[in-house]
Amino acid sequence: MIKNKKVKMESHSATQHLRNDGIPFDASLIESIQINRSAVERRAATISTRRTVKKQWQAAWLLKAISCMDLTTLAGDDTRGNVLRLCAKAKSPVRKDILEALGMDKAGITTGAVCVYHNLIPYAVEALSDTNIPVAAVSTGFPAGQIELEDKLTEIRKSVAAGAKEIDIVISRALVLNSDWKGLYNEVAACRKACGDAHMKTILATGEIPTLTKVAKASMVSMMAGSDFIKTSTGKESVNATLPVTLVMVRMIREYLELTGYKVGYKPAGGIAKAKDALNYLFIMKEELGNDWLQPDLFRFGASSLLGDIERQLEHFVTGSYSASFRHPMA
Repeated sequence: MIKNKKVKMESHSATQHLRNDGIPFDASLIESIQINRSAVERRAATISTRRTVKKQWQAAWLLKAISCMDLTTLAGDDTRGNVLRLCAKAKSPVRKDILEALGMDKAGITTGAVCVYHNLIPYAVEALSDTNIPVAAVSTGFPAGQIELEDKLTEIRKSVAAGAKEIDIVISRALVLNSDWKGLYNEVAACRKACGDAHMKTILATGEIPTLTKVAKASMVSMMAGSDFIKTSTGKESVNATLPVTLVMVRMIREYLELTGYKVGYKPAGGIAKAKDALNYLFIMKEELGNDWLQPDLFRFGASSLLGDIERQLEHFVTGSYSASFRHPMA
């Protein structure tokens, strides 16, 4: 072990909380939601400019980020081999020599999940069968969501039957754009029912929603309809996760908790490629929602390239030098 490089992570078992069963639709609750964009942007700016951690504390936060990561491959050229390599990386996300130098080689660090397309679920399930890492699947006509509701429900049921423990659905954006909140509620509730015991993450595609007020309303409606997580983006939009959008969504999670007692998770996705960016999202979760939302059962990163940069930063911590990015392949 490299002297003085040992990292201590806070011991915190996974929080046991009630699954979000949803509540009846309440139009008056939705209509009362209004967001002050200027105030949100000022608050978000304090996160990116005034919060920082260094040395062993930064290393500990970065290891926490890895444990909350949905390691994802959603490319048109995905193959069985790609998925198997990704699953191997999920089981051992940081090189052994780096973990040994950090004193964390016995910590059993893995990513929070592996996320794939429906047709690749069996390969991921088989590769992860000796672990507790769940398989997540994107569904409901991902990423555009432009298919009939019955087709969306069929796709969900097939993915659950194939072994997916988490389903990432995409909403019909037109329902938000037209302020059809009851229609959105009905769609998400139907998807939630189709998921059965699988946890459901609802993707809002916030980059395609024109106002923060509508982001807030879509977040609340999705939680009222039974979403276990609300998620920013598919990663395929021109604008994905941002700090202002995150602030709005996590404050809706807090309001929903106060209203119902249910803890709903949060997943920023798309465009989070650097370790310093991941830290900003962790800071928001801690400050706005508390330590329970620093665990993978309530917080995930949707990431494909983030892990490589985090591993590179950890190597810098233990050696004092930055290595080339090719030393930290995704799979």
